[in-house]
Amino acid sequence: MYKIMTPGPTQVKENVRLARAKECTNPDLDEEFVEFYKETCELISSLLHTKNETLILDGEGILGLEAACASLTEPGDKVLVLDNGIYGKGFADFVSMYGGKPELYTVDDKNPINPSALEEYLKLNHDYKYATLVHCDTPSGMLNDIGSLCPILKKYGIMTVVDSVSGMFGEEVRVDDYQIDILCGGSQKAVSAPPGLTFVVVSEAAKKAMAARKTPIASFYANLKVFEGYYEAKWFPYTMPISDIYGLRAAFDNIAADKDMLKRHTIIGNACRKAVTEAGLKLHLESGFSNTVTVFDVPEETTAKDILDTMRKTYHIMLAGSFDTLAGQVIRIGHMGSNANKEDMIATLDALDKTMQQLGVSLKGSMREIFEREYERSI
Repeated sequence: MYKIMTPGPTQVKENVRLARAKECTNPDLDEEFVEFYKETCELISSLLHTKNETLILDGEGILGLEAACASLTEPGDKVLVLDNGIYGKGFADFVSMYGGKPELYTVDDKNPINPSALEEYLKLNHDYKYATLVHCDTPSGMLNDIGSLCPILKKYGIMTVVDSVSGMFGEEVRVDDYQIDILCGGSQKAVSAPPGLTFVVVSEAAKKAMAARKTPIASFYANLKVFEGYYEAKWFPYTMPISDIYGLRAAFDNIAADKDMLKRHTIIGNACRKAVTEAGLKLHLESGFSNTVTVFDVPEETTAKDILDTMRKTYHIMLAGSFDTLAGQVIRIGHMGSNANKEDMIATLDALDKTMQQLGVSLKGSMREIFEREYERSI
């Protein structure tokens, strides 16, 4: 078995795995399960500091992104796509798929979106139904300040769709304070449940926009309106993946009990970045570093494949490369959710030290030792 230190899927705790093994009822007919589902959705809402409704959907995190766009977009709608990363740009595909007209606001992909610059743009360009933005763009580790960006968009009457699949619970998310209309999350990142579920938090403004549509939503599965009245009717639009939801609830119970979760992510994220840079490796970004993933450029002396293969085959630790425009260029260490602990980080960086030495990469110091020093300074 490998130690999974990727930026999702992450390690899954035993109580989450055991919850998935509970005896199943019939989720279509058992009203107790409807109560359990609703209570779990309400727990998620409370952890994200919102009074808005949460829905759990049967599909990996990308289903939530598509469902948000499918449910809001009508043919001809102008949608602002905030683009400073691979996932940010990817929202344009969903908008186009459902007949919308995406307009990309493309900026430097080595730094977060500047709120002041966005506001200057919006003063002259604000005829958009909604805007999409990514909290943590996992391929590069970019963290955008959704707490500043979303209120600016709302100031100009633009609804917001936020992908925080890789951000939430490693970084603070306060839905109501940030004025987010649809927030998308996923089970396999900092939540630390197995992949397979997405959840969306939907504002009243987003619900009104869906109700006011002149055309039907061009999907059933990627359609948030099909959940309307599910609780009153005690009837889901499709059979819920009951075992997955049992596991998800256990994962959220873990989060609710972990009062130092955000602090731990901050300490580990800072210590990991310090370890990488002091050892002589180069972080891929210039600023906007997420505390859920550290991304560094592949040294000239080796390749991403050699680093990943050596870590996996020799030290049984799984890191990640990247894809699209970053394929072969960077290595990603995932320290989110259950991965964000001192012991696993020390083992990972110790193995990475040895891997670099084995591949002929000279370091200025031990990443493991630097991490331990910075970690102890911070706690």
